[in-house]
Amino acid sequence: MLRRRNRRRAERPALKMPAIPWRVIGVAAAVLVLALGGYQASAWLLNRPIVTLQLSGQFQRVTAIQVEALVEPYARAGFLDVDLEGIRRTLTDLPWVANVEVRRRFPGTLEVAVREEKPIACWGERGLLNAAGELFLPDAGHVPAELPRLKGPPGTEAQVTQRYFAVQEQLEHRGMSAASVTLDARGAWAFQTSNGLQVRLGANSIDERIARFFQVLDRTLTHMAGEVDYVDMRYPNGFAIGWKSPAAARTTTDEERRPHA
Repeated sequence: MLRRRNRRRAERPALKMPAIPWRVIGVAAAVLVLALGGYQASAWLLNRPIVTLQLSGQFQRVTAIQVEALVEPYARAGFLDVDLEGIRRTLTDLPWVANVEVRRRFPGTLEVAVREEKPIACWGERGLLNAAGELFLPDAGHVPAELPRLKGPPGTEAQVTQRYFAVQEQLEHRGMSAASVTLDARGAWAFQTSNGLQVRLGANSIDERIARFFQVLDRTLTHMAGEVDYVDMRYPNGFAIGWKSPAAARTTTDEERRPHA
């Protein structure tokens, strides 16, 4: 007879349902909502038009209407999509514009600050130079009469401008100013003061000759500069003076004009 075995059925533990992470779900949902909201806000800003153009600067040679006309096509792109660098390049290409700063200001304002060029000298016949020696306008319609006249071979604008500032600084200390500075094709320098005194420097030892001229001016010519037509500093050991009156014409040397100790 077959033996019957009674097997005791093992008790199975009760199944537990996993806890639903409501907090995690809530945080994820909040993040998703914020992300969607941020995306929609960004899309709204991207398509938001620029409603205000704020211009600043001293407009003398460039008009506000001219600037606004050039900026308007860029402003159509919207607040965030507007090409700020494109605006800057376009406005800087104007002949009288030296520098442009462009900024956005929430919610719909575009700020444009324009700085115009300031001419410090006339180059050649009708060109205009700025303080950096840049020929920003080669053929000006109007050249202010009070500007000094600088002249030199093409490409020497910055060099001649630097020489002008060096001479001008020395003259200002003596109550004078430079009316012109010239560099010719052979490399010879010359300048003329506002009272008509011409100074010929030649092509060599220019700094030394300029320093020597001002020594001559201070020691000898201060009280008679109005009678002098030119001073020629090209002599190795002296200088020559050309007088306005033919009867007073004379030539002198450093040795003759050397002050007593």
